[in-house]
Amino acid sequence: MTLRFHWFLPTYGDSRYLVGGGHGTAVTTAGGDRPATIAYLSQIARAAEQLGFEGALTPTGAWCEDAWLTTAMLARESERLKFLVAFRPGLVSPTLAAQMAATFQRHSEGRLLLNVVTGGEDHEQRAYGDHLGKQARYQRTDEFLTVVRALWRGERVSLHGEHVKVDDARLDRVPDPVPDVYFGGSSPAAGRVAARHVDVYLTWGEPPDAVADKIAWIRKEAAEAGRTPPRFGIRLHVISRDTSAQAWAEADRLLAALDPDVIASVQSGLSRSGSEGQARMRALHGGRTGSLEVYPNLWAGVGLVRGGAGTALVGSHVEVAERIEEYAALGISEFVLSGHPHLEEAYWFGEGVLPLLRDRGVWRHPVDAGAEPVRAAIPFAGATP
Repeated sequence: MTLRFHWFLPTYGDSRYLVGGGHGTAVTTAGGDRPATIAYLSQIARAAEQLGFEGALTPTGAWCEDAWLTTAMLARESERLKFLVAFRPGLVSPTLAAQMAATFQRHSEGRLLLNVVTGGEDHEQRAYGDHLGKQARYQRTDEFLTVVRALWRGERVSLHGEHVKVDDARLDRVPDPVPDVYFGGSSPAAGRVAARHVDVYLTWGEPPDAVADKIAWIRKEAAEAGRTPPRFGIRLHVISRDTSAQAWAEADRLLAALDPDVIASVQSGLSRSGSEGQARMRALHGGRTGSLEVYPNLWAGVGLVRGGAGTALVGSHVEVAERIEEYAALGISEFVLSGHPHLEEAYWFGEGVLPLLRDRGVWRHPVDAGAEPVRAAIPFAGATP
């Protein structure tokens, strides 16, 4: 199994410290020392592309810039990198979403991936004019993806569901290739949607035993739905250094900079989250600032101030590579990673961990046809003075 790696575009701002915001937090708008300009995000995108990341996740929500518009601009600033665009069913019609995806594929030459986010927070959904409850949102996502998938197959679609109603819908031009659909969720309703519709099921970074249970659950759901199981991916932060001591010193630096009042405020907001996945993230750290290594090299400190993915792989390049192979042995084939700051951390991981995984035969650079990488010659080496 060849592993795939994706990076992250911080469309809310970046920093050398942990940036709050995200899923279920009380922070309306995140931020950082580096504004999320197209110029800065382009630096991250080009670095990720050069280092061998296949794609980059762009988040969705009131706390960040719009993912569709931002990635459409960044597509002109890159050549190969794919964009894993997060979006929420129900805020646009399925016909329009299918058309947008087809347009993006044509103009980006096939570089769109879609991360479907049902939305776990009632208050944020209502701010966008969506007043459905959580269970109804998952039912709508099921109907939404039924329409989108049919349109992408070139079918003419009429559906009168509980939440989605379209008549005689079709696309003049279908996307080529059809973008992979990524999706995550820990509730029973999420499992049913994943089993029926998605190409990649994503989990946040829990310890391996918990991840193995999720994989088994989704495989069972897919079998009951009469469908081949999806691929599996994991969403993690990463702090990778030449030595383990250097990596943990960086984690300690990030932790020491956190304001206890900010931690308390964020955790208060997250405690009201309706997301089962978010509850699982909170259970890993319990609001404490000590004993945050919840599994070897798995650190729960990020979740103290950030909603959503709250764990990081921390260790030497060798240790991080070993943990990645441990998750891969469970069935995880895609890794969606991030770090603080995202530009520098992409290089730490891309130059430190990816070569180890390449040498172990579990990863190769997307543009590498299998040949040895070209070594840069040293100008005038060996020349006679």
